[in-house]
Amino acid sequence: MKKKPWHIFVLGILFFSLPSCDQSSDQKEINFWENPAEIDLDAIKERGFIRVVVDNSSTSYYIYRGRAMGYEFELLRNLATRLGVSLRIIVSNGIEESFRFLNEGKADIIAINFEVSEDRKKYAEFTSSITDISTVLVQQKQNEMIQSVESLAHKPIHIKKATIYKDKLKVLNDSLDLQMEVLEVDENLESLILKVVNGDIAYTVVDNDIAQVNATYYDNIDISLAISPPTRVGWAVRKNAPLLLSKVDEWIERIHRTGYSAILYDKYFINKKNSYFRNNSAFSSVSGGRISAFDDIIKEGADQLGWDWRLLASLVYKESRFDTSAISYAGAVGLLQLMPVTLSRFGVKDPNNPIESLRGGVNYLKYLDRFWMERIPDNTERIKFILASYNVGHGHVQDSWRLSIKYGKDSRMWDNVAFYLEQKSKPEVYRDPLVKSGYAKGHLAVQYVIDILILYESYKVLVDP
Repeated sequence: MKKKPWHIFVLGILFFSLPSCDQSSDQKEINFWENPAEIDLDAIKERGFIRVVVDNSSTSYYIYRGRAMGYEFELLRNLATRLGVSLRIIVSNGIEESFRFLNEGKADIIAINFEVSEDRKKYAEFTSSITDISTVLVQQKQNEMIQSVESLAHKPIHIKKATIYKDKLKVLNDSLDLQMEVLEVDENLESLILKVVNGDIAYTVVDNDIAQVNATYYDNIDISLAISPPTRVGWAVRKNAPLLLSKVDEWIERIHRTGYSAILYDKYFINKKNSYFRNNSAFSSVSGGRISAFDDIIKEGADQLGWDWRLLASLVYKESRFDTSAISYAGAVGLLQLMPVTLSRFGVKDPNNPIESLRGGVNYLKYLDRFWMERIPDNTERIKFILASYNVGHGHVQDSWRLSIKYGKDSRMWDNVAFYLEQKSKPEVYRDPLVKSGYAKGHLAVQYVIDILILYESYKVLVDP
């Protein structure tokens, strides 16, 4: 009997479903899906940032040598710039939670590659196509590899829980009567690929882009068998956010037209050498889990400050990118970019010595902590004052603190003080009698604090404490 091509049996109706809601026991849950949060583009621009759910993987979002990277991450950073807002990343803990966050207003976009189905449209609207993705089988290279979909009959296949892969395999199972054993597990895709590499499981299925990247550094896996043909995929937004959807679609058309998306795709999926080094480095959150070569001394310094070491690492990255020989235009040097007068004051003789440089920077941070301790008793708020002071000088931050008191604001809250710090380049502000330190580009210091805290959030998600 002649075998029929597998693609004849792959039906168009592939969907995922969220748990059904019982009206008698959980009316609130029904209302939740029917009445998503009313947040569209105008509200996002007003608050100044957009929140996006992504996967934590070697293709989507990770840390490499202290820097946030990833295909989706770089696309989203470009989108945020086009929208005129900053980017806040949320790492997905599963499809259901991602859609919940979206409709609760805790996220604005789910930047996970979704195949659009009528069932999924109950919970969100979808953008135009970001790219085309197929699903492939991951197996070890060996003498008796699976060469056709029909050969998967009676085989166990492990897949990530709550993904569309289950539905794809069900279509094949039902159409070809394969009687595959589909085993859903609560693990990420790359963990399952590693299990195939190590021989702990025989097969898994993943999107072809993730498979390609992993195949660059695991040479014993085969990814040649397609489980489904290429399908257009997009991102999800709330159903009641038409302005955001329109703007994202406009941006998608632009990145395709200009070739920006193709350049990024080549960077992460085609350039195998770069992918290999990024994903096998000791300084990658995907593999090694280290941020820099100086993690140990950063941890010691953080212990002295009572800080999470990843916060101090974020500051070091912002200052020098972990380059001990870095010198700023103003003459600041070393890991923590200390000025000559500060080097002398805090006992640093060799600023290119990472231990000395870090010790001097930590001593300066301890001084700033003492300076602000009584004024700002809350630790979380005080850290923002310390970071701004480290950047622009505590005199300028103190000026802004005094102005916030003058105008009846709560001077213990950073946002109130930051408002006046941003105004310190205006004559009517820096000439105020309360201002002792004069003119400052305070908006740069405010952005400095934001940049460090955003990077810290990335480190907290992707790097072990």
